Amino acid sequence: MSQSFAPALEPGVSADAHDDLLYRKVSLRIIPFLFLCYVVSFLDRINIGFAQLQMKHDLGFSDAMYGLGAAVFYVGYVLCEVPSNLLLERFGARRTFTRIMLLWGMASVGMMFVSTPMHFYVLRFMLGVFEAGFFPGIVLYLTYWYPARRRAAVLSIFFAGVAVAGVLGGLVSGWIMRDMGGVLGLFGWQWMFVIEGAPAIVLGLIAAFYLVDGPQHASWLTAAEQAQLIARRDEDRGAGSSAHAHSSRSFVQALGNPRVYLFAFIYFSLTCASLTLNFWMPLMIRDFGVHDVLAISLYTVIPNAIGAVGLILIARHSDRRGERRRHFAVCTIGGGVALSLLTLHLSSFPAMLAILSLAAVLIFAALPIFWTVPSGYLSGTGAAAGIALISSIGITSGIVSPWVIGQIKTHTGSMDNALYLLTALLFVSGIALLLGVPKDMKRI
Repeated sequence: MSQSFAPALEPGVSADAHDDLLYRKVSLRIIPFLFLCYVVSFLDRINIGFAQLQMKHDLGFSDAMYGLGAAVFYVGYVLCEVPSNLLLERFGARRTFTRIMLLWGMASVGMMFVSTPMHFYVLRFMLGVFEAGFFPGIVLYLTYWYPARRRAAVLSIFFAGVAVAGVLGGLVSGWIMRDMGGVLGLFGWQWMFVIEGAPAIVLGLIAAFYLVDGPQHASWLTAAEQAQLIARRDEDRGAGSSAHAHSSRSFVQALGNPRVYLFAFIYFSLTCASLTLNFWMPLMIRDFGVHDVLAISLYTVIPNAIGAVGLILIARHSDRRGERRRHFAVCTIGGGVALSLLTLHLSSFPAMLAILSLAAVLIFAALPIFWTVPSGYLSGTGAAAGIALISSIGITSGIVSPWVIGQIKTHTGSMDNALYLLTALLFVSGIALLLGVPKDMKRI
């Protein structure tokens, strides 16, 4: 076993410096792989937004059919998210993540066979079922390794994966759809689903050998390093739950905890905005006056790339200050203002793209900051159930948001009223966390 970062104190080296070295070692081992998996998962989730630029026409789908298919994914996701996280707690991360990635990869590749609306609905539903539990599983898994005060920076890396998936989708999806259409008699969108879905299957096979269930199973740590990580974890859980242990130690108590539902509402509001950016960004850019499918996909790279860098910087600032509530409120309220500015319909394309990029930075940055709060507040079995419950209720936005925005766009011819609605939700979510979560609720 490696002896590189033994936790025994050396002369002239502080305990904090030793902790930094140990957590850096952990991060280098588990974060890059999980980050890659998360990027692929989100790419498989959002490529439907690029596919609509061709798929609706090729298959004769109406906007209503397509919107329903996009929303059905989240029906399966919501139904299976809590059970999946409880299975992770019971069977371990390695088996759970392997199962999730193999099944969602096969479902994503299977999208190439869609030819009727029913095929579309069934495969989108199954993709949601199979992928359910992946993100809340990551949030739970990180609590096995990191104390709450280090989690925002780590989580920010995964939420940067959302933006990175948008960048990759913009760079790759448009090219595949434009240049591979007709190869072997397949449409361009069919090739996109195959090429972007296959990596999940490969990563699922790797996960079976690469991941471990927690520090106690990590052969790449010394016994002393394992003991130190476990001690830090247990100390953190004890400190975070001392005042609220009655509300976070069991599944039933987590379900009866009112603050879990406050977190769920906040996450619902936040994901309404973030999913709108993920799903509608290609159409927003087309409305800015760009019509070539490859150009649209390339322009989506800019807001996503800026968002990836910005959210990491903001989350790290939140970690350094040890403050969550005001950071979250600034991001959500500022993001809402940016969305409302899009309704100005400025004639300058660079100005509109800059406003869209600002919205992406602030809305994406709010996500990792938010998740440090419930993941630190809940502990034990209550954490597995509570985190999944917050995520599953919040992600119902994926069912509601596409349908509502589609209806608004159909009846008004623009997204302006939808953007105003999202602005209001972001404002309320920022105020709700600021006022609904006491400053001294837990140690961060």
